[in-house]
Amino acid sequence: MPMRIDDKKIAVEELQDIANKALSAVAADYHGTSVAELTQLRAEARASAVHLKVIRNTLAKRALSETKFSCFEDLLVGPTMLAFSLEDPTSAAKLVNNFTKVNKSFQVKGLSLGDSLLELSKLSAIANMPSRDEALAQLAGLLNAPISKFVSILNQVPSKLVRTLQAVKEQKQQMETILDAVVESDIKCLINYPNSDAGNREIINHCWDSDE
Repeated sequence: MPMRIDDKKIAVEELQDIANKALSAVAADYHGTSVAELTQLRAEARASAVHLKVIRNTLAKRALSETKFSCFEDLLVGPTMLAFSLEDPTSAAKLVNNFTKVNKSFQVKGLSLGDSLLELSKLSAIANMPSRDEALAQLAGLLNAPISKFVSILNQVPSKLVRTLQAVKEQKQQMETILDAVVESDIKCLINYPNSDAGNREIINHCWDSDE
């Protein structure tokens, strides 16, 4: 049954809206792919925020003509499925790349991050890039590493002070005053030894500079 003019208009507007929101897109020839396989693909697409669209090529050309994916125009021939990444620019590439590994009849025709087509050989490279969430997790790891190290160093300070005092006590009994104050849990230590000899200073400096 032919589509009514109003239905065509709605279909074009819907595709335009999706394309304008998308971060990337993939065009593929789905000829020879079974209904069951396509159903599985749609389920995986929903889980990864990828919008799949099958629409008449004439309507697709009209819809995409004024979007950043107008570069797909010459590819809209024969059975064509469009996959749009809505949240992560690598999602559509990941979805299609994985699907083509087990469904040889599903052939990629075009790939775009907007405005121009990329070489099809770039598909696997984009698919293997970390997703947005993975990239954020890696960044968080880099930011947390120095903090963890800093906290570890702070935790070592009280034990260093104890070892310093013990070393001075055991080797030299002539120090008049070693410690004036340790301010509760703060990492503050004040050591006064006005009459100490050079040997005592070497012991103190060695203990404070030690990484143990």
